[in-house]
Amino acid sequence: IMYIKKIKNRSYDMRYQTKYRRRRENKTDYQQRRALLMQDKNKYFTPKYRVVVRITNRDIICQVFTADLTHDECVVSAYSHELRRYGINVGLTNYAAAYCTGLLLARRANAHFGLDYEGSTEITGDEFHVEADEEGKAPFRAYLDIGLRRTTTGARIFGALKGATDGGLDIPHSDRRFPGSSLEEDDEGKKRWEFEPDVHRKYIFGGHIAEYMSALQEENPDKYKSQFSRYIAAGIGPDDLEGMYTKAHAAIRANPAIKRDPKELGNFKSRAKAQTKPPAKKDWRVNHRLTAKERWDAVQAKLLDTGLTYTETSYRELRRSRV
Repeated sequence: IMYIKKIKNRSYDMRYQTKYRRRRENKTDYQQRRALLMQDKNKYFTPKYRVVVRITNRDIICQVFTADLTHDECVVSAYSHELRRYGINVGLTNYAAAYCTGLLLARRANAHFGLDYEGSTEITGDEFHVEADEEGKAPFRAYLDIGLRRTTTGARIFGALKGATDGGLDIPHSDRRFPGSSLEEDDEGKKRWEFEPDVHRKYIFGGHIAEYMSALQEENPDKYKSQFSRYIAAGIGPDDLEGMYTKAHAAIRANPAIKRDPKELGNFKSRAKAQTKPPAKKDWRVNHRLTAKERWDAVQAKLLDTGLTYTETSYRELRRSRV
């Protein structure tokens, strides 16, 4: 009989420690989170902020978070579905939309904290770090939180990062993971990072999408009509993308706090008419005890239904009739 060593023995079971629930669900990297939240002791209760970027199938979410001993607190947020208010109705999850969402977050954060940093108004695609004003307030400093996303070159999370830094936020970063960055060998055979800002600028203005649209339109018109049906319905062609994003950048800087339209209802939906009042909140408590005010209101309602007003006599008559 072949001997099989038992790996998980009693000693293993005694020392086993159950991981946190969100780690078991593969939702939170606690090693990364601990590093992002750790604050120097000599800074006392100075909050440490992080820019959280999350990408779903239909949305890009950018938020500024801070944490205390009990919970996280969201300070400012921006979503790519809000870009419709700034003239972008299609392609809400691409690299250019990620840049616009990061820019929107930065402008809202600066307005929230009363800062006057404009960031980089000329978009060249090159690395940019906001410079502090020696006489005024320091720029808003935060750290990028990417969650469980892979830091691959050209990832959309770095588009949101670039938009936030161009909007005036101070986020430590380098240009190694922007589109146009690659590891090349020099004359001595050593590998060095090379960065082409023009390639990055092309991605910010949707140039890579325009190139693909033009190529697909020539090679396979049927697939082009199917894949870019929303673009065609909106009257947007390959040559219109850069102008659309340029206008969106200007509109975001002009007013980052455009209010939601009364007829707006989530992604790709709208109401026929504006709501007159907010929907009633449902009480999810089951068989809860009524408060004194709720009991009094119920008595008043029953008296009104029977055409009586509250007196000691009418209340006794009402109780007799219910028996």
